[in-house]
Amino acid sequence: MDGRKIIVIGSPGAGKSTFSRWLRDITGLPLYYLDMIKHKPDKTTTTNEEFDKRLSDILRADKWIIDGNYQRTMEMRLEKCDTVFLMDFPLEVCLAGAAARVGKKRDDLPWVEEEFDEEFRQWIIDFPNLALPHIYQMLEHYRDKTVVIFKSRQEAEKYLQKLEKEYRND
Repeated sequence: MDGRKIIVIGSPGAGKSTFSRWLRDITGLPLYYLDMIKHKPDKTTTTNEEFDKRLSDILRADKWIIDGNYQRTMEMRLEKCDTVFLMDFPLEVCLAGAAARVGKKRDDLPWVEEEFDEEFRQWIIDFPNLALPHIYQMLEHYRDKTVVIFKSRQEAEKYLQKLEKEYRND
């Protein structure tokens, strides 16, 4: 993998953050979670202006991994990245992934989710029909990027295991 500016996108609950951490650990690239930029520990959010400024600062750097969807700024990230990892997993996998992290401390969110919020659950259910087609459409405009699409966690894990071996042998 030659990428130095990487975005990891896909449905909530797909395992983007786990994948991103593993990728960071292999490559040594700095990792940024969009949820940590948008959300504050008191469960309020930053303004779009604050978010965009922080994101722009990250995008100006010469290397990074950015984890998260945030469709409003996806085009901006697609323009600057060289590699896209899309986790296009079955709905059941994403729902189970999101449910499994309730009550657990995470690096990618500034608080512990205490319940599987119904609105968030509905966003995951709607993701394949509302967000995913738009993501694929955007990716069509960026054929110069390396785009890797995973259809299962096993595919993503095999990719990372292979990459880990390559990095160890360098």
